Amino acid sequence: MRRTRTLAGIGIAATALLALTACNSGTPSSTGAPEGGEETSSSTPWTVLTDVTIDGSPTFDRIESAGTIKVGVKEDQPGLGYLDPVTGDRTGFDVDIARWMAASLGVDPEKIEFTAIASANREQAIVNGDIDYYVGTYSITDKRKEQISFAGPYFLTGQGLLVGADSDIKSVDDLSAETTVCSATGSTPIQNIKTNYPEVPTKEYDTYSKCVEDLKNGQVDAVTTDEAILIGYAAQDPDNLKVVGEPFSEERYGIGIAKGDDALAEYFNTQLTDGGDIWQQIFDNNLGASGVKATQPEVDPIG
Repeated sequence: MRRTRTLAGIGIAATALLALTACNSGTPSSTGAPEGGEETSSSTPWTVLTDVTIDGSPTFDRIESAGTIKVGVKEDQPGLGYLDPVTGDRTGFDVDIARWMAASLGVDPEKIEFTAIASANREQAIVNGDIDYYVGTYSITDKRKEQISFAGPYFLTGQGLLVGADSDIKSVDDLSAETTVCSATGSTPIQNIKTNYPEVPTKEYDTYSKCVEDLKNGQVDAVTTDEAILIGYAAQDPDNLKVVGEPFSEERYGIGIAKGDDALAEYFNTQLTDGGDIWQQIFDNNLGASGVKATQPEVDPIG
């Protein structure tokens, strides 16, 4: 049975299937992004821009010099960031957002070097310069801003619960000292459980897929993370998994970049703001069939 859910956070009204109406097909930004590029298609609605300049961005300078771009992602989150172990295809909403941003920088898709990075290691990978930016269900938080900067948000969701199809757990209110909840080490959701539900036993792994395996095997009673991620797992195995309750947090996904690279953050924000139609097509291609509805959020001001 197909499940229809709406992504929302605490205090956010139910979202409608709308996007910002402005269209980005190579629109120049204040940082010098030019018009032009290759033709778009429904599966690749963005263009690879040419003659891009971004003054004052050390990250862009490195990309321009190297001719390649290094992007951190997840690869175990169906519909968001997933690497098919058989075909080697990399798909998902976050992955396509990363490809769109790379194209806006003038980088051809074959010049993108994707690296899977666990939640607990994301800030360090950016600080070390191992990647140029990170796109992978990366919630914007004040604590993370102490080490890195963000562009966006490009997506809003909320923390939810994934349980077995025959589970009696209907919402977060049913969690107790008798129910074990699993999530990723270093993630915002596991911290939320520890802070707000200290009596609930927790289990942690470096990836959510390991939590889902434990759930299927009866080793934990629920998996918690953002609903967008959980819906992807439930859609893969609807006979055994289901998402329950309403979201009990607000998560704002951003693009993680080197701290203080305001020029790049502003550039990405302009692409997101001007690219509502592109954003909507990316969303529809990756998550639309799940019944999820979402609205593209407004980006945060820089500084």
